[in-house]
Amino acid sequence: MIEINYNPDVLSCIANLSNDEVFTSPTLVNKMLDILPTDLWKNKNAKFLDPVSKTGVFLREITKRLINGLENEIPDLQERINHILKNQVFGIAITELTFMLSKRSLYCSKDANSDYSICTTFSDSSGNIYYKNITHTWELAKCVYCGANREVYDRPIGLETYAYNFIHLRDPKEIFNMKFDVIIGNPPYQLSDGGAQASAIPLYHKFVQQAKKLQPRYLSMIIPSRWFTGGKGLDEFRDEMLRDKSLRVIHDFLDASECFPGVDIKGGVCFFLWDRDHKGKCKVVTHKDGKVVSTAERDLLEKGLETFIRYNEAIGILSKVQRFHEASFNHIISARKPFGLATDFRNFESRSFPNSVKIYANQKSGFINRIEILKNQSWIDLHKILVPYAIGSGDSHTDILKPIYAEPGSCCTETYLVFGPFKSKLEADNCISYINTKFFHFLLTLIKNTQHATSKAYQLVPLQDFSVEWSDEKLFTKYGINNDEADFIIKMVSPLEK
Repeated sequence: MIEINYNPDVLSCIANLSNDEVFTSPTLVNKMLDILPTDLWKNKNAKFLDPVSKTGVFLREITKRLINGLENEIPDLQERINHILKNQVFGIAITELTFMLSKRSLYCSKDANSDYSICTTFSDSSGNIYYKNITHTWELAKCVYCGANREVYDRPIGLETYAYNFIHLRDPKEIFNMKFDVIIGNPPYQLSDGGAQASAIPLYHKFVQQAKKLQPRYLSMIIPSRWFTGGKGLDEFRDEMLRDKSLRVIHDFLDASECFPGVDIKGGVCFFLWDRDHKGKCKVVTHKDGKVVSTAERDLLEKGLETFIRYNEAIGILSKVQRFHEASFNHIISARKPFGLATDFRNFESRSFPNSVKIYANQKSGFINRIEILKNQSWIDLHKILVPYAIGSGDSHTDILKPIYAEPGSCCTETYLVFGPFKSKLEADNCISYINTKFFHFLLTLIKNTQHATSKAYQLVPLQDFSVEWSDEKLFTKYGINNDEADFIIKMVSPLEK
């Protein structure tokens, strides 16, 4: 009798190697499997693929469900296991290490064809787990498939290249050449691009797009939620996803640690179910503090927007604001490097001197010669507000803007964006009163889910008349925000520090 109970489960305890390749716990895997139709587990012809197998946990948990579901169809346990592992469950490992882990998890043996394997029908050691050590295809300085930086990832033979098999093919059918009913997994999230401060390019969207080429009945992956509104090079993917009527379910976790304890993924994570035959609204389920806090069937793309509003309760509030057809606040926000001075600019004096201009730099201030200012010289002698380009940690609930009033005769480095300029200090002060409201921060959270915030992040914040001071009470009255909506706004934003 083959033992199919797993206690204790090493895959619940295994450490994560990095934020790029986050291992998935059996508990999370089963939450993802729960959104698939239950009749799949009784279908002996259904085929499953994990194209990004790391520990083999997806394949193992699928196999366990099929073992139970096919008991009446194939009563003999060994025959049932042989059928499932030989004909129904397939994986593509992402590295040589995960290739070995996946085989151990699925076949309970180093080799699929060994005497210790729980499957007795394989003739080769790999079984249905595919792995091939390949290299990137370079075109100048980048890989044509994944965009990897040649300087970082062009490595000698024998070293891991992180050229993932599934996305380094024009046609993914080349690997197994079969139709899959379900493609499911947790893809690598990013690769270092060789830039400063751990700069990286996203990868996860390429796995989603490649999986769709195989035209499965169902596709489910867990990926960072920052594709909702931002992410380097994700505009095309976001537009494709939000217009795809086959997206049936999205489970959105505001805090990624609920899925991956100890791993910091800015903006949270989500897993989705793409159903080839579904054409309609999407069920959006929001998770916070271990609970489901909101569920709604809705369109993913609201009229006039290019990004996804992740909070179901926010849709009605945003609709009330947009009825006023006001200009966006981002019309008075500068581009990055507003005065042409980089973040690392340090050529300034501690005291003023003739023809000097005060400069606000990263946690410092000083004075530079006016002639050193490369852009927007007309702003120097006007009233301005400075807000850091990088705000907080990427948690929109706690990332509070702390505006700085910048007097005439001042400028700043790239550390800051400029709001304004204004003709009077009164206008600047009234704008600061607006920025300090929870209403302002709430509308900012609808787009901002990463640390950095360009003017685009303020797209949904309406511009106001800054001849008057603003407060949440005045704004709630203006836009007809009811008590329940006001309570939601207040709960969404941490107490503001005055």
